[in-house]
Amino acid sequence: MLARILMLTLCAASAANAQVTAIRAGRLVDPDAGASASNQVILVENGRFTAVGPNLPIPAGAEVIDLSDMTVLPGLVDAHNHLALTYKEVPERNIYYLTYVLDDRSMAFTGDAVLIRGCGRTDFQQGNARMLFRSVREQIYSLPDDCLIYPAHDYRGLTSSSVGEEKRYNPRLGEAVGEGDFVGYMENLGLAHPKQMDAAVPANLKCGRPGEARALADQPDWAPLTYTFAGIWELNPNWLEENARAVQIIDVREADEFNGPLGHIEGARLVPLGALAARAKELDAEVPIVTVCRSGARSAQATVLLKKAGFGNVANLAGGMLRWRAQRFPVEGGTE
Repeated sequence: MLARILMLTLCAASAANAQVTAIRAGRLVDPDAGASASNQVILVENGRFTAVGPNLPIPAGAEVIDLSDMTVLPGLVDAHNHLALTYKEVPERNIYYLTYVLDDRSMAFTGDAVLIRGCGRTDFQQGNARMLFRSVREQIYSLPDDCLIYPAHDYRGLTSSSVGEEKRYNPRLGEAVGEGDFVGYMENLGLAHPKQMDAAVPANLKCGRPGEARALADQPDWAPLTYTFAGIWELNPNWLEENARAVQIIDVREADEFNGPLGHIEGARLVPLGALAARAKELDAEVPIVTVCRSGARSAQATVLLKKAGFGNVANLAGGMLRWRAQRFPVEGGTE
């Protein structure tokens, strides 16, 4: 049940030229009451809200905007509302963000903190990967698993997820991902300054209506791969255990992890994520590469770095060494 969240303020602004506009809302969120109401009508006259209520009579000649199959969020021009990290009584000294949660804890508007199978960047605007990780784990993930999550962005046409889904499937913030994995992943994104404003602004002018979903990348044929929501090709441990000699296994953990309790896959080459870009020339571009880390988070980013370096056949080991060990596949080193 994917509900589309529309920025009502923008809808009203776009309808300001009409004398009277009536907006039919399937559900209307009331931020003050912390609840939502069904079958609401919003009347806008000369760009101002004049009435809101269930099944209000619509004046003759009014322009009608039918959003009866959608959820409407009033009063916010942009949903850049993030999880509260810190709060002090002197506002100008604060570094904090907010996630808005309904009183019944059925919906949370997470801004850029938790996205659908991802999270916001922490490499600008006073970002801090460690603080984001702890805040999500201690706050957002304390909500019920069936609490719906509505993020500020998604460029694939998706609109909502749930706390339970993100705990299980978020490649950056899933429950199996450790703080060190997350921080290492976020500090090695290697992304340019955001270039999505040309897409975000027109979308906002259309009240957040998503465009067509991004086309799936061409399916590689060297292994049975799965394309994740995060845009990463992954393979399962069973295939790798049977075909390890046919690929290059690149473990992107640090040396103490490689030789630590989880051990490492036989034949794996240690190339820490932070050194991968500089050492990519050591790898054979003709042989498929499987990247590995503790949980699959850092190694997912490694596939992005290798793609940028010109390697075509690259995949991430789903679940990392945690899943490999859980399935009792052999390792070198490590402890039982």
